[in-house]
Amino acid sequence: MTMLRLFTASVASLVLALAAQADGMKVAAPAKPTGAPTKPVAVPEQHLKIDAGGSGTQSRRVTMSAGKGMIVELPQDARDVLVSNPDIVDAIVRTPRQIYLVGRKTGPTNAFFFAANGKQILNLEIRVERDMTELKNIIERNVQGSTVDVETINDSVVLNGSVKSASDAEAARQIAMRYITEAGKEPVDTSVVNRVGIRSGEQVMLSVRVAEMQRTLSKQIGTNVYGSFDLGNGAPGSITNVNPFSLLGSALAPGSNIVLGEFDALGNAISPAAAVIRAFERSGMIKTLAEPNLTAISGESAKFLAGGEYPVPVGRDQDGNITLEFKPYGVGLGFTPVVLSDGRISLRISTEVSELSAEDALILGDVAIPALRVRRAETTVELPSGGSMVMAGMLKQDMKQNIDGLPGLRNIPILGALFQSRDFQSGETELVVIVTPYLVKPAARTALSTPADGFVPPTDAETVFLSRLNAVYGKGEKVDGKLKGPAGFTIQ
Repeated sequence: MTMLRLFTASVASLVLALAAQADGMKVAAPAKPTGAPTKPVAVPEQHLKIDAGGSGTQSRRVTMSAGKGMIVELPQDARDVLVSNPDIVDAIVRTPRQIYLVGRKTGPTNAFFFAANGKQILNLEIRVERDMTELKNIIERNVQGSTVDVETINDSVVLNGSVKSASDAEAARQIAMRYITEAGKEPVDTSVVNRVGIRSGEQVMLSVRVAEMQRTLSKQIGTNVYGSFDLGNGAPGSITNVNPFSLLGSALAPGSNIVLGEFDALGNAISPAAAVIRAFERSGMIKTLAEPNLTAISGESAKFLAGGEYPVPVGRDQDGNITLEFKPYGVGLGFTPVVLSDGRISLRISTEVSELSAEDALILGDVAIPALRVRRAETTVELPSGGSMVMAGMLKQDMKQNIDGLPGLRNIPILGALFQSRDFQSGETELVVIVTPYLVKPAARTALSTPADGFVPPTDAETVFLSRLNAVYGKGEKVDGKLKGPAGFTIQ
């Protein structure tokens, strides 16, 4: 009887196992008797699985253009399609095995395709970018000789490659900026990263010539009258009329007087009537010439200053000490060259020639702050290499005249000149600033020279007997193979 029960249980277990295998189900072990203790069943680690996007065997990476589509052909029917960011990519299921993807805007996303039993068929890692093929073609058509590659980073564009000049690089940047700007909106400079290089790397030397001529003419003529007379009963009377020069403040020189009458040692009139006629004239000329030169690479700025700095009081600290600020003066030049096509050069120039002047100086107690006389010009010009242009020019004429005298008497014809003085001053100024840019290349050190090259100090005998500050030096010209005559930068 016992053997029959065991056989019946074994047959039943075998039937259940065959039925479960036919249904594709996993079969659990037979249950233990009710009274037996149970142990917890541990789940093996290989049953836990996390499939991150892009890491599975079904993963593929694709790049598509915004506003364009892509057709995905699957090897089996898909039941579910999951897109992580529908704002970037939209999925349209045409058939279970054919899905149409549309790029809506730039950015990264991914899409999962699942079968009816939940198995993952495909995982697409998608990056939607702008289509830069057309932009690359536009740049190549409009910027001749350019080699520019275009890449995108989200809504920005990166330009790489090389062009012939800085103007071509700027043109490529402007084209890219307007290409990615939507209609009706203003272009944004930060939307384009321009990494385009210049092939030739042109260098520009700017030569500036500042020439100024000032001519002045001053005239003074005046009469000082002295007279004495008797008022009666032995009472003396006198009259004195001294006419100052109010325009210049004082006479040009203490001499040049014409004396009519007699004066004592103290300058008092001895004769009943005496006069001193003072007449002066002065003419002067000032010449200013500055020629700074400066070299910079195309697209970069350069500055030059030959001069100094002078202190200017600007305030006091909490202890009462005067605080100073130093102001530069001298010959200054600053410019930014940009080499354009066909060898033309665009120049942003700022030039200045300044000097300290006692005129219009500010006196603060015992401190005298000098004034600054400045000739400054700043502009943008475009020139060919070696071409010159007058960057700035000025012609100025000033005339000042004062007539001082005794009211009433100075208006008397002819005799009124004895009771007046005339102070006259005129000035003329001519200023010209000429700029000349050159495209330059490095040269050998031996091909360059300085004013100090070859300088030789004189001997004691040359200094004492010939009054020389330097010896004769330099290279002479060869005539018939022989060196003829001394030559050099400076010969005294």
